[in-house]
Amino acid sequence: MRRVVILGSTGSIGTQALDVVRANRDRFEVVGLSAGTDAAGLAAQAAEFGVRATALGAAESEALVREVDADVVLNGITGSVGLGPTLAALECGRTLALANKESLIVGGELVTRAAAPGQIVPVDSEHSALAQALRSGAHAEVRRLVVTASGGPFRGRSREQMREVTPREALAHPTWDMGLVVTTNSATLVNKGLEVIEAHLLFDVPFDRIEVTVHPQSVIHSMVEFVDGSTIAQASPPDMRLPISLGLDWPHRVPGVGAPIDWSAAHSWTFEPLDEAAFPAVALAKRVGEAGGTYPAVFNAANEQAVAAFHAGSIGFLDIVDTVQRVVDAHQPEAPLSRESLAAAEEWARREADRLIAAVG
Repeated sequence: MRRVVILGSTGSIGTQALDVVRANRDRFEVVGLSAGTDAAGLAAQAAEFGVRATALGAAESEALVREVDADVVLNGITGSVGLGPTLAALECGRTLALANKESLIVGGELVTRAAAPGQIVPVDSEHSALAQALRSGAHAEVRRLVVTASGGPFRGRSREQMREVTPREALAHPTWDMGLVVTTNSATLVNKGLEVIEAHLLFDVPFDRIEVTVHPQSVIHSMVEFVDGSTIAQASPPDMRLPISLGLDWPHRVPGVGAPIDWSAAHSWTFEPLDEAAFPAVALAKRVGEAGGTYPAVFNAANEQAVAAFHAGSIGFLDIVDTVQRVVDAHQPEAPLSRESLAAAEEWARREADRLIAAVG
């Protein structure tokens, strides 16, 4: 029986994690729950699962992680506010099932230094796939990581053809049901850029050996190519409950958590190169990741401001990544990396993004 804390329990990842627990009560016990602002939803979940330790907001979530005795902390919070709970889970010796990619990307070496080998188990479908495939060989045998992308709702469109797209169109993801920020990031491919940085930090593979390929069917979730020319892929129908279950019970598999591929039916899986002219976010993210320090925090914070402005009608779709790039280009890091310097860099990035957004409007 694994004792589990679920942060962001009323969001997409959290509710699916509770689906996994609900179907496997002999395997998991929920001992803590936190939500952002949905107090009523949190109370209903706590009542159903008999949980007395609950929290609202990131600061209370961090305190909850430090106070509750648990085996696994699933961080399903959205945004860089998840950094505190991530560090708390690592410092307390919990296994961290990480869906909050922003905390790793923003925290960078603060997070990787705090983590013992194997303490972080990725929950993103792509990184869960990489972790599974990497068990097929030694680290020195890895030639490259191949991260798959659905291409989002605007796959195949040129940059000019995306100039007038609406927030509603940007939220019409062809495969995944996610929150507003992550779904928008999938439309701009900022999310894939963040995932490339995450893959580098999780698996210690250089950026020039991490590649993105577009796979619209979203059945192969990522691949590892080894030095002998062999490529190991993880394939399954798109269902986040599978990587969530692995995050909760790594390295063990939870029977029946997802439906397998129907091999008696015909399938066509396609792959195509990423159009970096139409979607420059991945190349920008690689540059940010290589720079390190506070650059990823600036990238992420500027993007959050730009996404909010897009949905408020203040800027156009293409202005999202353009704004992020301008903020990144203007960044001049000064202090050594710390929680304080990260907070200061994020605050500056949000102000600078807001200034640029106001100029566009």
